Amino acid sequence: MKNSPRQRNIIILGSAYPLRGGGIATYNERLARAYQQHGDTVSIITFSLQYPSFLFPGTTQYSTESPPEDLHIEVLVNSVNPLNWLKVGRLIKKRRPDLLVLRYWIPFMGPCLGTISRIVRRNRHTRIVAIVDNYIPHERRPGDKLFSKYFIKPIHGFVTMSRQVLSDLAKADKKKPRQYCPHPLYDNFGALQPKATARERLGLPVDGRYLLFFGFIRDYKGLDLLLEAMATQEVQQTDARLIVAGEFYADAKPYHDIIAKHKLQQRVILATQFIPNDAVADYFNAADLVVQPYKEATQSGVTQVAYHFEKPMITTNVGGLSEMVPDGVTGFVVEPDVKDIARAIARFFEEDKEEEFVENIKKEKLKFSWERMLEAIDEVARGS
Repeated sequence: MKNSPRQRNIIILGSAYPLRGGGIATYNERLARAYQQHGDTVSIITFSLQYPSFLFPGTTQYSTESPPEDLHIEVLVNSVNPLNWLKVGRLIKKRRPDLLVLRYWIPFMGPCLGTISRIVRRNRHTRIVAIVDNYIPHERRPGDKLFSKYFIKPIHGFVTMSRQVLSDLAKADKKKPRQYCPHPLYDNFGALQPKATARERLGLPVDGRYLLFFGFIRDYKGLDLLLEAMATQEVQQTDARLIVAGEFYADAKPYHDIIAKHKLQQRVILATQFIPNDAVADYFNAADLVVQPYKEATQSGVTQVAYHFEKPMITTNVGGLSEMVPDGVTGFVVEPDVKDIARAIARFFEEDKEEEFVENIKKEKLKFSWERMLEAIDEVARGS
């Protein structure tokens, strides 16, 4: 890293173990390791209560995996208890970290993180940088704008992983330093392995073609579009099967109805439970093609897992997704439309694009380093 002081004391405030290793928790833990590799002292402060039950659509918020032995994680923050915010704020203020990195992905967290930040600033030492996943949420609720405005006021600067979020922030705050940095690779899920090995581990036939939809299933992610595409004649002619790997965070019935309507039971494999970190590699290694048919998005960590496992992608032209997948180079970018998605799937197999795309992915993935993310955070902190 250039011109960056080492041996700093850094606190990352956001999701981490014992919360389940979804995208944000996995990211925060990987970010902590990146700082540790540079000699910094790093603590992660995570939530004792992240969401009240009415905001959490999954089965459980907590991990069943073993705790990471190489990280110092403190379970301290209650997202709905203002007295707790004051306590945590005073604790961090007293510790005087050189850098406090916050993750902001939903306005619900605005009052909690905004209050903690205001208290920490009073030590006149700690620089506070927010990595903002979304400023305007995908699923909007009353109070979103007010909560986000409250959050950004005490922050010294911002890093975003999509240009759309950078633009959203610029409309809300024109003065503070902000920088776009692409989402780094998720390189912590294991090694590349032959498709046959992964398919055997998943109990799938070794031969055949497999598409992968991966991640929590929310309505804005467009799984319904992909299921409808699976029913089209041009995709049926490819003999491709679809693996859906991820827990439902939306009503499952409409998706099951589509499968039943088009008699897709033999062509859609539902692994609709939470996928633990140690199982992620098998799903990506087993696939020929990763499909992200999102109707709305900013950025997606799924893209960066696919890059690590060198899997071509089909993604939709929404938010920042197309920034990460050059059309015709590492995959196809299409509109969030059933016919467009179907046409791209058929084209991938008919034109034998896999080998070409994989070679391009090997080059493209070099752009997405954790080193660059650390530099972006430091540049924003210094510029504030």
